[in-house]
Amino acid sequence: MQNKKLLKNSALLNVLRPEDIQSHLNSGQFRIVSYGKDAIIHLENEPCTKLEIILSGRVTIERIDESGGLLTIAEFVQDDLLGGNLLFSKNAWYPMTVVSKHQSVILEMNRDTLFSLFCSNPAFLRRYLEYVSDHAFILGDKIKHYVNKTIRESVLSFLNYESKKQGKNHIQLNMTKKALAEKIGVQRTSLSRELAKMKKAGLVSYDEKSIILLKRGV
Repeated sequence: MQNKKLLKNSALLNVLRPEDIQSHLNSGQFRIVSYGKDAIIHLENEPCTKLEIILSGRVTIERIDESGGLLTIAEFVQDDLLGGNLLFSKNAWYPMTVVSKHQSVILEMNRDTLFSLFCSNPAFLRRYLEYVSDHAFILGDKIKHYVNKTIRESVLSFLNYESKKQGKNHIQLNMTKKALAEKIGVQRTSLSRELAKMKKAGLVSYDEKSIILLKRGV
């Protein structure tokens, strides 16, 4: 029953008839898989052989930088797709590790099943292309903001984004400092040191649950 509700909430799947979804599940062309917290879904350089739709949970794309820091490149949540931009590529390999950060439920379908749906259902194809196009832009923008920047530049990029999103300079953090460190690809201690330097420089003030952006300059 719970899986049926999750399937109904998928923007991509809800263009299909419920009886067709059930038929694909019965035949094994669709498969629902659960992953526990911190489970590895795909390893770097693993071949991409299927489309995966996140029905619930949170999934991240991660890599280890040269200094050993964990960099979270992208985060995927309910209704996002994994492998959508890789599956039909000539180089269909996951460039980074894919990890389930919370208990996650994912629907899988192989490339042949997906292509068959494209051919038989134009509405499904259109929805899929809209998602892949939009997501390619978002992912590219995120990489631009967080790769090859200093810790301070990455922190300020995050704070400026959150300031605009929340409409104020007093930014409420919806994550721990450890999670923020992972998000910008540094160690927790390195983030703490940089925040202390930024506070001393008059750029920010902060407590456990919020950061006040005092100046926008680097």
